[in-house]
Amino acid sequence: MDHLLSIEALTGPQIESLVNLGATLKKDRTASPQVLAGQQWALIFTKSSTRTRVSFEVGIRELGGTPMFLSGADIQLGRGEPIKDTARVLGRMIHGAVIRTFAQQDVVDFAHYSGLPTVNALTDDEHPCQILADLLTIQERLGTWKNKRVVFMGDGDCNVARSWIWAAVRGGFHIVIGAPKAFQPAASFLATLPDQSNLTITDDPIAAVTNADAIYTDVWVSMGKEEEATERIEILRPWQINDTLMTHAKPGALVMHCLPAYRGKEITNEVMEAHAQTIFDQAENRLHAQKAILVSLSQNP
Repeated sequence: MDHLLSIEALTGPQIESLVNLGATLKKDRTASPQVLAGQQWALIFTKSSTRTRVSFEVGIRELGGTPMFLSGADIQLGRGEPIKDTARVLGRMIHGAVIRTFAQQDVVDFAHYSGLPTVNALTDDEHPCQILADLLTIQERLGTWKNKRVVFMGDGDCNVARSWIWAAVRGGFHIVIGAPKAFQPAASFLATLPDQSNLTITDDPIAAVTNADAIYTDVWVSMGKEEEATERIEILRPWQINDTLMTHAKPGALVMHCLPAYRGKEITNEVMEAHAQTIFDQAENRLHAQKAILVSLSQNP
């Protein structure tokens, strides 16, 4: 594996290998292999972050490397320098890059022009690191994700939902996108899928959660969508994860949230607290899954 740019670009065995490696690394953080010793890794973030930044900074250090945080406002990208020029410069100075930005093409171009191992830490198209951590969480809780039914509720055309769809296509489980019609995956995206047999899309919240093994939600107003906040919240209100909706789910179903959570919007405080152990295990697993990514990239000759 040269880069981690998307779930789409991974195979099923690669996903399984990364998750299993994350589980192994989680067992004993003090025994983390020093595969990044002597290396400088840049964290290039043009979007704000808590979990992604902290987990990558800690992970790089635990693997022996040194993280260098570069916000968009601090480097020439923020003044209009083309990503390919930034990539060519950094490619001569550092050993790898983690990028959190808007356009997927920027991550792709950085990987190409820098020649460095590059990790997509979130774009508007995908959030692969999050989904690998989520699969690790499901494996811990349910033993496997194979043949499970995962339900994504809310904005079904967001980056996390798209990564979940690709994970189902690659990973052998069923994904249900429960969303109002205006927030269902775009036809142009669906046309890129080689197979839709593992995908169900519904505009019925109760039908969506029926027989679910895991119910997943995300913020309704993603970064860059703030001007649409009032309209989005009103349309998505029936898709809130609450006690009433949970009565229709399979007993013992997991509730998952990639955080930050806006209690009273996409999820109630009561459901959030009832499932806090799973949700905050998810957050911790970002560290272990991302260390697995970094270790795997370091093994590429």
